[in-house]
Amino acid sequence: MTEDITDLASRAGAALRAAGATVATAESCTGGGIAEAITRIAGSSAWFERGWVTYSNKAKCVELGVLPEVIRVDGAVSEGVVHAMAEGARKRAGTDWAVAVSGVAGPDGGSPEKPVGTVWLAWAGPDGVQTECHQFAGDRASVRHQTIIRALQSLLEQMGVATA
Repeated sequence: MTEDITDLASRAGAALRAAGATVATAESCTGGGIAEAITRIAGSSAWFERGWVTYSNKAKCVELGVLPEVIRVDGAVSEGVVHAMAEGARKRAGTDWAVAVSGVAGPDGGSPEKPVGTVWLAWAGPDGVQTECHQFAGDRASVRHQTIIRALQSLLEQMGVATA
């Protein structure tokens, strides 16, 4: 189950190293899983700067500069929040890229508007911030696994590296 993530992290590291670029992570529902996958790769200190696990709303605001108003209006699992998390991580870490995630991994915590498996992801890079929302199926571990895979896949895609 971890081989696919390790392969993607290795490919991301190779692409970042080749570009002379660096990355940071800002994570909520994955609890540091993206940073763990990246640092699983030997030599990752050359391209991974730092990561934040900002599980609480307060941490998102204090550590990454998410405005409390955005959380109050849109909720922690929203496009506005992950957009701000990614921008905040990139700016505060001084990196070329940042990846951010916030979601409902389950088994509880969902709502009719944001059921379990709802995950927002964002990537901040030289050309701005890209966001996307997914509805992942499965239990908590599966939702987190799928989120980490998508975070790394899209980082590669946005760097212009084919993932297939």
